[in-house]
Amino acid sequence: MSEEKTESPIDKVDGLQLESIDDKIKVKHDDKSKQKHKLEENIDKPNGRTNNNETGNCYCGKERNLNIIELLCASCSRWFHESCIGYQLGKLVPFMMNYIFMCKNCSPTGLESFKKNQAPFPQMCVTAIANLLQISQKENEQRTFFHKDKDIIPFIECHWDSMTTMPRRVTQSWHATIHRALLKDVGTLFTIEESNSDGQLFGLICSDLQMIKPNYEAMIKGGHLKVTEMGVQHVVPLSGGFRGRNAKRKFPGEGTGTGPGKKGRGSDMTAPKLPAHGYPLEHPFNKDGYRYILAEPDPHAPFRQEFDESSDWAGKPIPGWLYRALSPSTVLLALHDRAPQLRVSEDRLAVTGEKGYCMVRATHNVSRGTWYWEATIEEMPEGSATRLGWGQEYANLQAPLGYDKFGYSWRSRKGTRFHESRGKHYSNGYGEGDTLGFLLILPDTHDASHLPNTYKDRVRMK
Repeated sequence: MSEEKTESPIDKVDGLQLESIDDKIKVKHDDKSKQKHKLEENIDKPNGRTNNNETGNCYCGKERNLNIIELLCASCSRWFHESCIGYQLGKLVPFMMNYIFMCKNCSPTGLESFKKNQAPFPQMCVTAIANLLQISQKENEQRTFFHKDKDIIPFIECHWDSMTTMPRRVTQSWHATIHRALLKDVGTLFTIEESNSDGQLFGLICSDLQMIKPNYEAMIKGGHLKVTEMGVQHVVPLSGGFRGRNAKRKFPGEGTGTGPGKKGRGSDMTAPKLPAHGYPLEHPFNKDGYRYILAEPDPHAPFRQEFDESSDWAGKPIPGWLYRALSPSTVLLALHDRAPQLRVSEDRLAVTGEKGYCMVRATHNVSRGTWYWEATIEEMPEGSATRLGWGQEYANLQAPLGYDKFGYSWRSRKGTRFHESRGKHYSNGYGEGDTLGFLLILPDTHDASHLPNTYKDRVRMK
């Protein structure tokens, strides 16, 4: 368990093509004649503006060009080339999603409006990967996956001011944030590929680059954007005295054992109970695309003594190569890789759920060979049900096993088997006192590396 939430045929234009002076003059004359003809057709329309919804994209009527910057109008949903827009846009990059643009045909004032917002890191990652993908296709390179440290972060660092209004970070702590953003949206925005030489490589789950655009509908529904007769307006949230999500939280034990108004931590502080299995009880849960690995100091790490004696790393995070993933010696139910509402017994061999379908995984996984395990239904109250089976590491913990393509389950009711939420009859139902066995046969791929992942490139946290 590790810490882990476009490709249509590209136009034949391989870059910005320069036209001859004669061609430009012809285009200008054609545009003037077209504008005169449209002006006569739309003389009775309000503000004297034309409706170009039937003429394709942009003022020039040309098709999209993924090699240059293009903006999507929030009103008519048409794309406009940067060179055709009269508004001073500033620094931009292709495939941005953090802006609001309205063309002069849709604006009540007849003037273009543009506003660039602060981009969250997932959007910056999508923009970076899309540009890298377009560049690789332009150079006839068959690359669809890119390395975080070698490709994605250097692109964002080079185009930071163009991609977002957020001030440029002074430290490199945002590199870890980029990694978490990529892992969080694996399966929804990004795809991941493990390479023996380069490690983790990331790509876009939607390979059609023409589909990358601002989500204006979500902005309107969420109340962040309002389209009025005067154009696009932002809804600024009111700042009141309510406690926001960034309000200071009380830590466990803070304020206990003391009288009102006192700020002490309390005099009845006790040492935390150490479980028999030695696994920390406060290990963070795997949720929302984040995966956590319990690490221990690696006694075989090179230059360990030099690191301990050096003062260059004082006050800095301990690098991950000095640690290794902890491998438990006994297969138990995972305390961290489960839904928080599940209750696991102290010996970590039994689990109880009471608030709908959710999942728990074991501490170990398998990748090849033949494996078998059994489970006994100790208690099953009236109206309850369970699903048991095998699940991969990406199976949703807040859903029944077999809900997605990463799980295979056997349900107690009617003995139905599930995969991708599709149920098929398998056997009679089972209940309290029954023991079930699950056999899994996996092929042994001789070309794959059987060494476990070291996870030394992951961000270390306490």
